[in-house]
Amino acid sequence: MSKIFKAYFMKNFVLFIFCLALTFANLFSQEKKEYKIACVTFYNVENLFDTIPGTNDSEFAPDANKKWNSKKYYAKLDTIASVISKIGKDVTKTAPAIVGLSEIENITVLKDLVKVKDIKNFNYQIVHFDGPDRRGVDCALLYRPEYFKVTNTAMHHVYTPEDPDFRTRDQLLVSGIFDGEEMHFIVLHWPSRSGGEKRSEPKRFAAADVTRSIVDSILTINPKAKIVIMGDLNDDPDNKSVRKRLQTQYKKEKAQLPYLYNATEPLFRNGVGSLAYRDKWNLFDQIIITPEFLEKDKSSYRFYQAHVFNKPYLMQKEGRFKGYPWRTYVGDTYMGGYSDHFPTYIYLIKEK
Repeated sequence: MSKIFKAYFMKNFVLFIFCLALTFANLFSQEKKEYKIACVTFYNVENLFDTIPGTNDSEFAPDANKKWNSKKYYAKLDTIASVISKIGKDVTKTAPAIVGLSEIENITVLKDLVKVKDIKNFNYQIVHFDGPDRRGVDCALLYRPEYFKVTNTAMHHVYTPEDPDFRTRDQLLVSGIFDGEEMHFIVLHWPSRSGGEKRSEPKRFAAADVTRSIVDSILTINPKAKIVIMGDLNDDPDNKSVRKRLQTQYKKEKAQLPYLYNATEPLFRNGVGSLAYRDKWNLFDQIIITPEFLEKDKSSYRFYQAHVFNKPYLMQKEGRFKGYPWRTYVGDTYMGGYSDHFPTYIYLIKEK
């Protein structure tokens, strides 16, 4: 073997060993990385009313056909609290940091809810405003103060020009500092499909326009703002109200402003739903985020995964609706279940 060849061989061998060592060092350092992980969830709890007669709640008065009473009320609080305590726990080992809720009557039911034993120790704080909905239900946000500090709250009214007297849920905006980072949460419950999907569609268009306006007002100040939109949209991810009016994408590479990333649409496209109607699964309960959550750098909180919390115990066990969400009521018949919706949730992660 010539001296030139030996020198060439040794030079490249040393370079190979160096590169190999560097590769193993990188792999080792990656394996050592640790992450903080937090859960953000949304849950339509299906008509959480107290038993005290009030405005727009005649359906749940004790003397109404549903025969709503204290026993059923406290049983409902227990079931909802139990569900909240378990969402994302298999990964985070704790209860969600942020909980968006819809179909709650008032501040009283929220105060009663956070005192239930399954979630009492998490010290959930409440953000809620009374809204104008004709059924008397509102949206609300629960948050754990060790994760989130509220700096501003606002309600945004949905106005429908074609029906000026129409009253629906206001949209709740809560801004604050989430573990050292500015973050915004919008909790929604868009108008229902009552009267038919197409006939009621303009009302959801109006609601989508309000949501988009809230998002744009934040992004105008900070184009890199982290915004989480969560709620029961009463439309699927591929409906016009979501895809066109709110401007969402389900492919991460296409989710660049002005588009938002619908974290729950890939689930929908794989046949996963949060509620069922006439043997068809819908995913009305959606979580949509701004593109800033999709950046690869994990030095701040980024989107990790989205799921539907559809554990077997939340499902109807038998009969025609086996496998559907186990409801509290079907019409005026008490079923003793949880809700007609499954919760949806996302994980946010960052390097420690």
